[in-house]
Amino acid sequence: SKGDADAISFLGRKYFDGKLGLTKDVPRAIELWAEAAELGSLDAHFQLGAMYYTGNSVAKDKPRCIRHLQQAAVQGHVESRYMLGAVEECDNGNYKLAVQHLMISAKMGYQKSLYGIKEMFKEGHATKAQYAGALLGFR
Repeated sequence: SKGDADAISFLGRKYFDGKLGLTKDVPRAIELWAEAAELGSLDAHFQLGAMYYTGNSVAKDKPRCIRHLQQAAVQGHVESRYMLGAVEECDNGNYKLAVQHLMISAKMGYQKSLYGIKEMFKEGHATKAQYAGALLGFR
C-alpha cells in the first residue's frame, strides 16, 4: 500500500543518513528506495534521482536520474519537477524545457523554481511573460 511505500522510503533515508540508531548503510538505503519506488513512493524516486544526479555514494547516471525524477514529477512531486528544470538548464542547455519544468513547479508554490525563472529571465533564457506568469502562479 502507499503507506508502506512511504514508510520504506523513510527508513531508506534513515539508513542513508545513519539516523535513529541505525548504522549508515547506503547500499541498504538504495535497496529500500528502489523497493519504495516500485510501490509508488514519489519521495523514493526523488531520492534515487538526486543520488544518481550528484553521484553521492553511487556512480553518476543521468538517464537513471531523469527516469526517477520524471516518475515523481508527473505525479506531482514538486522537488523532482524543479530538479528536472535544473538538469535541463545546467546540464543540457535546454532552456525551453527548463522553463517549462520551472513554471510548473513555481505554480505549485516552490520558491526555488520562481528564483530559477527569475535568473533565467535576467540571463535572457526566459521571457518577461514567462517570469510574470511564474510570479502570478506562485502567489
